[in-house]
Amino acid sequence: MPYFRNKYSAVEKNGLVVVLLALCFSVAGATNAAGGASASLPYAKSPDEHFHPKGKPPSKQTLEVIRQARETMPFADKRDFEEAEKGFIAPLKSMVIKADAGHVAWDIERYEFLSKDRDFDSIHPSLQRQSTLNQKTGLFEVIPGIYQVRGLDLANITFMRGKTGWIVFDPLTSRETARAGLELINEKIENLPVVAVIVSHSHGDHFGGIRGVVDPERLAAGKVEIIAPREFMLHTVSENIYAGNAMNRRLFYQYGVLLPASPFGHAGQGLAQNVSAGNLGLLAPTRVVEEALEEIAVDGIKMIFQNTPRTEAPAEMNTYIPGMKALWMAENVTGTIHNIYTLRGAQVRDALAWSKYISRALYLYGQEAEVMFASHHWPRWGNERIQEVLRGQRDAYAHLNNQVLHYANQGVTINQIHNVYRVPPSLEDDWFARGYHGSPQHNSRGVINRYLGYWDANPATLIPLSPEDSAPLYVEMMGGAERIMKRGQELYDEGKYFYAQEILDKLVWAEPENQAAKDLLADVWEQIGYQQENPGLRNSFLAGAFELRSGIPEGASPDSSGPDIIGAMSTELFLDFIGVRMDSKKAEGLEFSINLITPDNGEKYAIELSNATFTNVEGFLHKDPDLTVTINRSDLENIMMGQKTFAASIEDGTAKADGNVDIIAQIAKTLVTFEIRFEVLPGTAAKALAVDLNPYEVPAESSNIRGE
Repeated sequence: MPYFRNKYSAVEKNGLVVVLLALCFSVAGATNAAGGASASLPYAKSPDEHFHPKGKPPSKQTLEVIRQARETMPFADKRDFEEAEKGFIAPLKSMVIKADAGHVAWDIERYEFLSKDRDFDSIHPSLQRQSTLNQKTGLFEVIPGIYQVRGLDLANITFMRGKTGWIVFDPLTSRETARAGLELINEKIENLPVVAVIVSHSHGDHFGGIRGVVDPERLAAGKVEIIAPREFMLHTVSENIYAGNAMNRRLFYQYGVLLPASPFGHAGQGLAQNVSAGNLGLLAPTRVVEEALEEIAVDGIKMIFQNTPRTEAPAEMNTYIPGMKALWMAENVTGTIHNIYTLRGAQVRDALAWSKYISRALYLYGQEAEVMFASHHWPRWGNERIQEVLRGQRDAYAHLNNQVLHYANQGVTINQIHNVYRVPPSLEDDWFARGYHGSPQHNSRGVINRYLGYWDANPATLIPLSPEDSAPLYVEMMGGAERIMKRGQELYDEGKYFYAQEILDKLVWAEPENQAAKDLLADVWEQIGYQQENPGLRNSFLAGAFELRSGIPEGASPDSSGPDIIGAMSTELFLDFIGVRMDSKKAEGLEFSINLITPDNGEKYAIELSNATFTNVEGFLHKDPDLTVTINRSDLENIMMGQKTFAASIEDGTAKADGNVDIIAQIAKTLVTFEIRFEVLPGTAAKALAVDLNPYEVPAESSNIRGE
């Protein structure tokens, strides 16, 4: 199944949390965040050719936006280019990496058009600049004893020379790309065993490749240490899994899942060009950093770890190496302002706490550090430069938090703030404070949502009609489709794209089968997308345009879950998700009490189905249950991964059921398997055009994880 793998954060798919009593539920769940099928829509091989037959070039109004950006932004500041090229040792051995299963796991060669000395009018010049920097790949020396391989994934993989071997920081997303990084440094610098892995935080592009650098025999023998922040395992598995299918669908937009690498399509992801699609793994830490500040000697190297929860990830930490005056800022300080609200959907992050943790790092270590490096982008050298970047990013997050609340306390709402909040001019001239991952527009709305929620305090928006219900009235009052199309075309021709989308969006919702309306709205969104500096915003508009033009692609999605992730998932989380998958209408009138006992790890759960709701409580058992299920947690994992049915487990004796076994089948009938291709835009599901825009193909045995 052709598919373009992108960024993930906790557990990739709902199928991962299949179903317990599941019984018959073997691996249901949902599908991975990807689409595609057999090819019928070829994409352009030339950067001058649009990949879609209905695609349009930049309009004269878009060209003017691009021109103004080129003339007003601080392109004379070349320090990022000097830093991105400093310490270069060797190129990547290959820009295309095959996964062990045979498919393409990584292909950065697709983005070589960004390395050409050419400006593209369909890419915001600031975004093109960032993507050009991210195309500078290979093995680099940070300082003697610290090296980075860049360009193998969305993140960097960093190697530090310890007393007896390599200490690895953040081993990428996939086993194959991490292994390629290890092979490169062993070949070019020194062939050493990996003796420690430091995982900075709980996003998949920072731990998923761990099996590519850790020898399992050495790990079992206690010769490899894995260090992670407080609550790493909890958040690695649980962050946002309950809404996982919806998040995966939204990834189609934020990460431009269906867009080919092209000046008219996917032009980089800000943090790097993209995410690998190889085999993702997870190994439990051998040591967890529990304290706010904790000093640990790692293979003879003194390190000070700073826990920074509620920043870029719910579990994250910075690291200072005093003997080298080297400051590792994880993903808290990189070459961009990050997401406070991430478009794929996640709990809103705390911009003020983020700012304060950066400030603490500045005062704890930034006064003496001589090099600062991170899990994305390039290092900063010299104490003056380090302090400049730390202060700038600290102030950017604090300003965002404080000024948004300043406006909110004067009545500016969540539906206005993105048009009111502005980054201070002094920060706008700093490339490291630009929004290549979190834009001022969606981050400002996120701050209000964190403190005040979604409602703008207008009673008319408190219980609004759904768009499909309100749109026909709007179309009627505007005089019908013909008048809207005429005015929409006029607004498009005038370059008033946001006005055009206001009326065309209503028409598309009122008349989902009106392809002419969908095509015109797609033309509008395409121009808005070209004008965006932020890749998430760009991708969202271009992805919306793609689906309006071509429909939601058909094709089977991978239905897979990695054993590492399943093994790390708590039984409680597994049970909770059954409640999410249950259609309460189908559960009306059902009332059961169930005990679940897993002897090998000593867990017990009292489960109830009542009031059409499936609940569980750990540490308790019903005195007189309708059903008692006894199964080792290790055997339960086989059911969770779909390798075995519950019925088969009972039959072969690995599970024991006492009581009314029919309850299992009754519960199974209430469960819904989520489909990743649910309709976001009206009238797009019916078309279902098969597409093959990208060469990635994910086999059933691989596993994906969202991040950032």
